[in-house]
Amino acid sequence: MVHLKSKSWLDRSVSELPDWQQDAFRKFGHMIADDERMYPCIPGRQGFLTDSLRFGFAADPRSDQAIDETAQLLQQYGECSRDTGRFASLVIFFETPEDMMADFTVEDYEQLFWSVLSRVSTKDSVPWPAHIPQDPSHHAWEFCYSGHPYFAFCGTPAHQVRRSRRTPYFLITFQPRWVFEEINDSTAFGRNMKSLIRQKLVEYDGVPAHPSLKWYGQADNLEWEQYFLRDDESVAPKCPFASMAMKKK
Repeated sequence: MVHLKSKSWLDRSVSELPDWQQDAFRKFGHMIADDERMYPCIPGRQGFLTDSLRFGFAADPRSDQAIDETAQLLQQYGECSRDTGRFASLVIFFETPEDMMADFTVEDYEQLFWSVLSRVSTKDSVPWPAHIPQDPSHHAWEFCYSGHPYFAFCGTPAHQVRRSRRTPYFLITFQPRWVFEEINDSTAFGRNMKSLIRQKLVEYDGVPAHPSLKWYGQADNLEWEQYFLRDDESVAPKCPFASMAMKKK
């Protein structure tokens, strides 16, 4: 059984964890809290600094064990996310063996990411929320688990160009949709936040922002395209998320 962990707990007790988990958390903390090379996701950085993030660790993402553990962490997180702070997110580090580190390309990790989401979704016993379309080609689609919609973000060791997507271990974060109630195109705060993030993203990556980065709910937006960004500006021809088809079988 896996359990959520806070930054404050990890700061005190990280040495109790397996070596790879210690390494994953410490390297993530160095990346997101670096004052000299400031990470562009302002809500994520603030969430880390204010102890609003929750962390989980899962096995090799190709394994059934990892899928069970991710489902458990999402279940736990859905029950507590609103109590964790304004800039909440769940960060799951996956054990990333040497063969993945050495051989996996960005495209390999992309397939793995969608495989994880699809397989985890089959563990969900709660009906898909009625207000969220089940078709990923709809502009209001969002990944959901246990009745909660999330923005999912994937980082990998293979990313080279988009440095904001490069992480030492395969990583998926799940940001609750309610976090964006104030961060959207309808508020001055949201518009200013987006402009500042976009500026910092270009500075951090050294390349133009990916054209898929748009506002949730806009008619021309496809949320799934933002979950996993390739190093170039290409996107998959269709959403690889397969859970709906799998559930209907």
